[in-house]
Amino acid sequence: MHKFTRHITLIFVLLAGVTLSSLAGNQSRTGTAGAQELLIPVGARGIALANSNISMATGMDALFANPAGLARTDRGAEVMFSHMNYIGDIGVEYGGIGLNAGFGHLAFTIKSLNFGDIPVTTEQFPDGTGEDFSPSFVTLGISFAKLLSDRISVGATFNIISEKIMSTSASGVSLTAGVQYKGLGMPGLNLGIAIKNIGPNMTFTGSNLLRQAEVTDALRPAQLYSTEAATFDLPSTLEIGLSYTKSYDVHNLAVMSSFVNNNYQNDEYNFGVEYGFDNLLFLRGGYQLSPGMERDELSTVESKFKNDYLYDFTAGVGINYDLGGTAVMIDYAYRHLTIMDANHVVAVRLGF
Repeated sequence: MHKFTRHITLIFVLLAGVTLSSLAGNQSRTGTAGAQELLIPVGARGIALANSNISMATGMDALFANPAGLARTDRGAEVMFSHMNYIGDIGVEYGGIGLNAGFGHLAFTIKSLNFGDIPVTTEQFPDGTGEDFSPSFVTLGISFAKLLSDRISVGATFNIISEKIMSTSASGVSLTAGVQYKGLGMPGLNLGIAIKNIGPNMTFTGSNLLRQAEVTDALRPAQLYSTEAATFDLPSTLEIGLSYTKSYDVHNLAVMSSFVNNNYQNDEYNFGVEYGFDNLLFLRGGYQLSPGMERDELSTVESKFKNDYLYDFTAGVGINYDLGGTAVMIDYAYRHLTIMDANHVVAVRLGF
């Protein structure tokens, strides 16, 4: 078993190295990937830690950060719900259930974006036609994770992506895989690696892409032609994280960091710290930055850093309470944005 787990870890490290070179941040491709809802985080704990918890996330809270953490729960089942008011009054709803199936841990999740009602505008009616529409962006996830040893866990999530705007839609699939290694050379030091959103290109199709051809020959009736939409890639990333935890009686302190190598935008560096008291109360904070982001000379945003990255500091609090054998975990996260209103996230987890 120890030889097998070493081989699994080596495979992930080698795969991460190959992916790192192939997914290197490229400014010429910035903004060209689609399915950006895959990059929207869920779960208040991870957001409060600036998404730096890839190496120590556990249970249902780990699915966005690193699906390998799904296997690191002592509960037979977990249910999770979260809500985030995202950018531009967009609501992000997330829910899922995780189960210990004996041969491993399974989870089923759904994430949807609520855009509200948007006025329909056309070339002839730029101020609106009087009609409204509401886009539908839904992602269904199926996850599997397993402990290979007391130190190593692996996991993967298969996502089904659906995007619909009026009568035009696109669908696709993606794969996220990760590994966590606990006690890396010393107690309390942990490593996490995740390769996210790998999958085929997506394309929009539908009747909204139909246009009426101009008829120049009176003997020929008007005809419709279809505008072919360009395909778009998925926003693939490679993430590597480290964390260190230390306990002092009823006090627990964890510090962590992660590097996010983006294929279609600048790379990110995330840092987080979490203090826990008696496994009951948790205080969290974090910071995100992207040094490669070029500063906009016209920006009026005051920044201590030489970039205008959208996100910076995060904070949050969590309560973990055992209610007659049922673990009730309530988390809140605040994510500050440099040029828009902050994100607020509330998540509830129940463990049975």
